[in-house]
Amino acid sequence: MSRIEPSAATIPTVDELAQELLLIQQSGPRKVAIIGTRNLPLTHQQLVEMLSYALVLSGNQVVTSGGANGCNMAVIRGAQRANPDRLNIILPQTISQQPGEVQDLLIGIKNIVEYPERRTMTLADASRICNHEIIDRCQQIICFLYHTSHTLLESVNYAKEHRKIVTSFYLD
Repeated sequence: MSRIEPSAATIPTVDELAQELLLIQQSGPRKVAIIGTRNLPLTHQQLVEMLSYALVLSGNQVVTSGGANGCNMAVIRGAQRANPDRLNIILPQTISQQPGEVQDLLIGIKNIVEYPERRTMTLADASRICNHEIIDRCQQIICFLYHTSHTLLESVNYAKEHRKIVTSFYLD
């Protein structure tokens, strides 16, 4: 029987293990970022919504962005059902630049940050900055993405560089 050695890329560093241990040992609620693709199938949207709902019911603070029918909208729906006060939304630009269905979903949510100064930026550039801001505010990030999702791949790498606990769900 031969033994398969893990590659160096899969072996966590001491810092990564220490960070994960610290997160496991911390009692009490955490700030968890959930970000992801707009191109999320309906069944996956339902799973993300349940995940967000469960995280909030467990006392966690959930942080996400706006966006069209997809991951972020599912996060908002789930957290809103559980406890909208435990939901923070950081928009890449402004509420008025969100699709109509997202604007409707945001009605009554207290913890929304928007950036009118990014109004003229491309959505990709504004989203990249927004994702970094979301990651900076959290201890853990959960990301739903495809291997071709450049902005999200860059965000996952940013989170790892900043020693966040990262869970990536690849949809392809």
